[in-house]
Amino acid sequence: MKKIVMVTGASKGLGLAIASRLAKDGFKVIAVARSNSPALKKLCDDSHVYFEFFDLSNINKIHSWCSELTKNYGRLYGLVNNAAIGSDGILGTMHDCEIDDLLKVNLQSPIVLSKYVSRSMMLNGTGRIINISSIIASTGFSGLSVYAATKAGLIGFSKSLSRELGKAGITVNCVAPGYMETDMTKGMQLHKIQTIKKRSPSGKLVSVESVAATVSFLLSDEGEMITGTTITVDAGSTA
Repeated sequence: MKKIVMVTGASKGLGLAIASRLAKDGFKVIAVARSNSPALKKLCDDSHVYFEFFDLSNINKIHSWCSELTKNYGRLYGLVNNAAIGSDGILGTMHDCEIDDLLKVNLQSPIVLSKYVSRSMMLNGTGRIINISSIIASTGFSGLSVYAATKAGLIGFSKSLSRELGKAGITVNCVAPGYMETDMTKGMQLHKIQTIKKRSPSGKLVSVESVAATVSFLLSDEGEMITGTTITVDAGSTA
């Protein structure tokens, strides 16, 4: 029987790459997003990937939604908290509602989702939770202060949760990608992208495929002894 893994923010970019890699590696994937996309639809048609619509900003609906998913698919083995929003702007000019949205989608929803999904994992006696952080959590970057706060929060959350769930056979880790060629970075100013590329020994941005491969490893049997840590995939830009 295929192990069931949920991937949030799976309609494009890194989430889509993760869903594709996990399906290739033999997992049954629940691809969660606020909207479908042609690429995700094709992936669902061609493999064991199933699209589920959900807006993770609806925090108070996560509990009932998780219960419904368990009825439809069975208990989850893995959860990849990938969904996130980003805003490129200085704190002094950000609207309060924009700050609230970042905290809610990037930090609060992964915490609440992990809460309810981990219950099924504890019943199974095994499970994997992987939170997608960012190198910005440790390096900082001008114009991304709130985004950085949410990603740093995921690291602290993962370390403590790994201690809570370890004896139940559940691992909890973070993957911290460097800048990738996704829709989020396309919105950044060109000179910032060039600065980021210069930091890398290879002079390149990270591929979503390399990050997806790291996620798949943590979900595999070989990743069983890795928990409470953060794996950085950044093409060496923080070396």
